[in-house]
Amino acid sequence: MTDVQSQLVSAAREYATDLFMNKVSKSVIYHNLEHTQGVVLACEEMAGHYQLNPEDHTALSIAAWFHDTGFSSGDPKGHEAVSSRLATTFLKQQNAEPAIIQKVNSCIEATRMPQSPTTLIEQILCDADLFHLGTSEFKVKNELLRKELAELTHKNISKKKWRKMNITFLDTHEYFTDYGRRKLQPVKEEQLADLKNKNPHEKKKVKEKSEEILITVAEEIKKDSEIKKKKEKENQTERGISTVFRIMASNQANLSHMADNKAHIMISVNSIILSVVIALVSKRLDEHPILAIPTITLIIVCVSTMIFSILATRPNITKGTFTRDEIQQKKTNLLFFGNFHSMTLPDYDWAMKELLEDRNYLYGSMIKDTYFLGVVLAKKYRLLRISYNIFMYGLIVAMLIFGIALAYEALFVTTVVQAMPVAKP
Repeated sequence: MTDVQSQLVSAAREYATDLFMNKVSKSVIYHNLEHTQGVVLACEEMAGHYQLNPEDHTALSIAAWFHDTGFSSGDPKGHEAVSSRLATTFLKQQNAEPAIIQKVNSCIEATRMPQSPTTLIEQILCDADLFHLGTSEFKVKNELLRKELAELTHKNISKKKWRKMNITFLDTHEYFTDYGRRKLQPVKEEQLADLKNKNPHEKKKVKEKSEEILITVAEEIKKDSEIKKKKEKENQTERGISTVFRIMASNQANLSHMADNKAHIMISVNSIILSVVIALVSKRLDEHPILAIPTITLIIVCVSTMIFSILATRPNITKGTFTRDEIQQKKTNLLFFGNFHSMTLPDYDWAMKELLEDRNYLYGSMIKDTYFLGVVLAKKYRLLRISYNIFMYGLIVAMLIFGIALAYEALFVTTVVQAMPVAKP
């Protein structure tokens, strides 16, 4: 599988696990998380045997996690259709390829009784779903299934009737894959023969043994569940930390990009204003010398604005070197290019391996990187704010001066005209 496909399968595992832990009724004691995990393991075993291509392997794994999630609806009838809908919704949210969505749905639908697989991955999932028929776990899981059916249907199923139902089912069932027929079918035939040849004494003996096994299995399941919860909690913590750093880095990169765009706008706008002022207004200063003051004011405002905008985007490169002592004392942040760009590849390779082997050093470097990015970002926005303030207030002042100058000139011209003697005819 590719990294993207592995992440998709991991997300499916987390989603399905959450459904089984929080949505599926506790009365579902067979089609539960433990059963699903067993099906996934069986699928992985057979996928390795058949050396599936990455896409089929991905679709099979996701279908295995989702094939019984339909029990979360509370109605076991038609749970395959609900499982397909849940899988489809999840995969669309993850932007999965349509081909994978179609294969996952086909696999889940193939498990509907009577099973009807057509492709290899559908056959693998169907055989994995009934993998226990050909293993030593058959009796224990079969008893769990009987109790689950009795609980869900609110009908007591006698052991005699249940035995007959199992004989009929095992007689008609066949594994679809060569792997299942070779490895699981012989054991299943032994289970069938044992069911057909049981006597009362053996029943009692099997019952006692089954109860002992059930108790042992229940204890093991409880122990495994506690271990899994602990590991899941640790994994969730790791994923949570990674998510926090990823979101912060993304937000800071977006803010830095926004600051650069704003600075670019300021530089472009003021460049245009300067060009217009120099090209048009300066030529008329001989005719209108009173416009010199507002023109100079506008030029100063534009130049000052551009200077602070350029300062906001001006890069700053550090020396780009470090020593081995600095790495061993965890003083250098290797996640910032400015600290290593002048170093040789062997030195950088050694330093990065030291960083990756030390969890505290790695997290410390990520924290430092986030902090100093924030410091740089704050400086950018501070300079950018000064630039915008100069432009805004300076433009207002320049326009007022222009207005005063034009009004004064107009008043002066009017006064001169009125003072001129009127020629008599």
